[in-house]
Amino acid sequence: MIQFDTVHKRFPNGTTAVHDLTLEMPEGGVTVLVGSSGCGKTTTLRMINRMVDPSSGTIRVGGRDILEQDAAELRRSIGYVIQQAGLFPHRTVLDNVATVPLLLGWGRRKARARAAELLETVGLAPDAGRRYPHQLSGGQQQRVGVARALAADPPVLLMDEPFGAVDPVVRTQLQDELLRLQRELSKTIVFVTHDIDEAVRLGDRIAVFRTGGHLVQCAEPAELLARPADDFVADFLGAERGLKLLSLATLSGVPLGPAPEGGAWTLRLDAAGAPLAWRHKDGESADVPVRPLRDSDSLLSALNESISAPTGLVVRVDAEGRLTGVSSREDIHDGAGAAHERGRSVRGPVGADRAVPRAPESSTSTRTEASPEGARGTARQAPTGPRAQDDLTGPAERTS
Repeated sequence: MIQFDTVHKRFPNGTTAVHDLTLEMPEGGVTVLVGSSGCGKTTTLRMINRMVDPSSGTIRVGGRDILEQDAAELRRSIGYVIQQAGLFPHRTVLDNVATVPLLLGWGRRKARARAAELLETVGLAPDAGRRYPHQLSGGQQQRVGVARALAADPPVLLMDEPFGAVDPVVRTQLQDELLRLQRELSKTIVFVTHDIDEAVRLGDRIAVFRTGGHLVQCAEPAELLARPADDFVADFLGAERGLKLLSLATLSGVPLGPAPEGGAWTLRLDAAGAPLAWRHKDGESADVPVRPLRDSDSLLSALNESISAPTGLVVRVDAEGRLTGVSSREDIHDGAGAAHERGRSVRGPVGADRAVPRAPESSTSTRTEASPEGARGTARQAPTGPRAQDDLTGPAERTS
């Protein structure tokens, strides 16, 4: 655990970067620090490994006061990832990753073996280790930066806007990779970002700072979105707080039912039972592709799919991509309402799996047309046309 006890940081020019901060960052969880530029979030991060020393107050990492430890040794025991990766341009990728183990006295063979293992862990091909940083893409360089921070297996990982310099697609991939690594490694991660969507997606707890280094609120994402402490937090979270909250709730509790039979649309499956597309009974309309979802996918993803599907139904599959049933838009709306009412974390304890929207790989086996039998529950097929629009706007916006 990382503990801040009335920590204050005032620079020689008179600027107060952090004001009397008291905060606990749970062991094995991801604490995200957010706020506008100049609010003290990066200074807070850098005080943990003594890149910046506090003016007053106490910071403890694993129960030990950081000021009672040698600064260099402390930094070697904490992983650190920055926005531009900070790789040594004259060293190969493998030697970049092996840097900290070598500083700690590991033999070269052991350090390089650890580096090669970590490159695979972060999703890079083995031959990447022989390249130099300039030969890699920005996303690959960030993966190397994460691997280097993990090389000595530190219990704490500091990440200062590590994905801010890459394009949105690569950024999402890197976020997915971090979530996967965290499920496997359970590090204590402190993550700085100005992007509230990234904070909600990655954080077990989110600490919101305002200018002057004041901590305004620290809470689990669902609680923060449902109950912002004041207008500043509400404005920072944005007008789409409800949609962000839906990204945290999963499909797992939404009822399942069989795909419709004898109606206008039939769900096509392949020989293994994986959904392929919706086919209209007239036989002339083009098939509508299906993006099936799993129990761990978010209600926001489900709502999007229900809107785009011609039946208003969300097709659901198991871990192997086989059809388990369908859920109606109405049932998804009910689940969304329950998530809003709870106003608490819907992702479980620290370190639990997050809802990371994804679609299974489509099968290439022989296609057949089928409707599943024996699916669990009874799904209510969502209406189409004007009634469907009513379902989206809600009673308050309907007209008689």
